[in-house]
Amino acid sequence: MTDSYAGFIDVGFLHAEGARKIRKKRTAVRLQAAEVVRWLRFLARTPFVDGSFLRAYWYDAAFGPEHPRYRDQRKFLDAIAHTPGIQLRLGHLAEHPSRLEKPIRQALASTADRLGVEPDRLTTEFDRHWTFRPERRQKGVDTLIALDMVRLAGRSVFSTAVLIAGDRDLAEVVRTTQDFGVRTLVATPDEDSLSNELAQLADDVIVMNEDFLERMMADRASS
Repeated sequence: MTDSYAGFIDVGFLHAEGARKIRKKRTAVRLQAAEVVRWLRFLARTPFVDGSFLRAYWYDAAFGPEHPRYRDQRKFLDAIAHTPGIQLRLGHLAEHPSRLEKPIRQALASTADRLGVEPDRLTTEFDRHWTFRPERRQKGVDTLIALDMVRLAGRSVFSTAVLIAGDRDLAEVVRTTQDFGVRTLVATPDEDSLSNELAQLADDVIVMNEDFLERMMADRASS
């Protein structure tokens, strides 16, 4: 087995929990791939890992070509893919109508009826002050993480895996990777964001330093 370590990054998790840890809104910051790689390389100087850094697998979700934001997102993702030390892996980003829209519109219609107001008039006034944003859901990201970790561990590509994620659905992935003899660490911006299943299975848990998180989370206005 190669005496090296690789990172497996659930980007949605790191972005959301990293921003929360440094007390910023997720929408106000953009995750910097080069700084994430720098943090992973830094681990070689800590007791957590032995050997050299191999690469980081960057798991995110992308809009399809038909989406109006596809081109702008593609430029950003291409820049990630060109970052030294990163291999980009993409699931699909799907949009669905807000789950709140239907019950709220039903409540507006009921309120209009009780007040003796035209429903269209009340709805129009409501729409002037509020816009329902579609809900975005990642599809296929956990599956890609699972396939890569198990496949590469089975081929003895590295001796240590560093998983930056918190989802309990990845617990069996950690267990299977360990069965191949790979030491499997779980990293998180905050232990409270880590599922009990992952925390219990991990060979070690790494809580990411806030100074590193600050460098990873660049303000969108300046990035």
